Amino acid sequence: MQLRDALFSSESVTEGHPDKICDQISDAILDECLAKDKTSRVALETAVKTGLVVLLGEITTRAALDYPRIVRRTVERIGYVDGSMGFDAKSCAVLVAVEQQSPEIAMGVDSSASKEQGAGDQGMMFGYACDETPELMPLPIALAHRLTRRLAECRRGEMPFLRPDGKSQVSVEYRGGRAHKVHAVVIAAQHDETVETEHLRQAVNAEVIDKVVPPELRAPEMKRWVNATGRFVIGGPQGDSGVTGRKIIVDTYGGMGHHGGGAFSGKDPSKVDRSAAYAARWVAKNVVAAGLAKRCEVQVAYAIGIAEPVSIMVETFG
Repeated sequence: MQLRDALFSSESVTEGHPDKICDQISDAILDECLAKDKTSRVALETAVKTGLVVLLGEITTRAALDYPRIVRRTVERIGYVDGSMGFDAKSCAVLVAVEQQSPEIAMGVDSSASKEQGAGDQGMMFGYACDETPELMPLPIALAHRLTRRLAECRRGEMPFLRPDGKSQVSVEYRGGRAHKVHAVVIAAQHDETVETEHLRQAVNAEVIDKVVPPELRAPEMKRWVNATGRFVIGGPQGDSGVTGRKIIVDTYGGMGHHGGGAFSGKDPSKVDRSAAYAARWVAKNVVAAGLAKRCEVQVAYAIGIAEPVSIMVETFG
């Protein structure tokens, strides 16, 4: 995206957001598979709703998997440990609908014509980098992630009245194509029933926004919205169902770079939606880190069963 003079916004979500719960469960099961069998083929989706986790997809592995144990361990780490939240690691039901990978897909992936591992599917993937932040990410998404990480830290520390669900959004003014000032910050923070809305807003402003957004980046009239509708007690899977792969823009560049449409979580490295997107990001990041460009975007595209990309494009924006 070529920005000149404009406002650009990106969002992030906390680890307790319903869709992110699903991403983490899918990846926890993937990690268990790969730790026990590095040749595992995994394409796993998760769905959550009040008191319920559903696993569905295809897994071919020699690993012995205790699905309920992995799910409960992940949900507990996230912070859903009390039935009053509508979702509890100890009592949630876990339904499993998992089959083996299609032998037709496996044939193309495991024995491509070049004798190298073939791509698990067709598709195009993008990697992006810019010099706006130390992590070579666009400023809006970088700040949005820092805000949600800080919310999680505060929930485990000085703000125990917070609950796991939450979101952030940051609007940045660009001048001449460069990030200039933060114009608006939006925070949604789930909380228990004991805290007053005004106290929560003051605490989030002081302990989250002020500690993440540096004074020199704040516009003189920077707007702050914390729980703009008031109370946010009912959240997580009780407030909204979650599904793996619905936060693909949060997982990448906040909308600043292109996206091929494929999600990351629950997919082993044969799935180019994930591995090729990571590789494209690595290339773009190194182009920027080497000082060859201020911004770089890389696109690759694959055909199923073929090891080499069918196309590669590198854009350095002049």
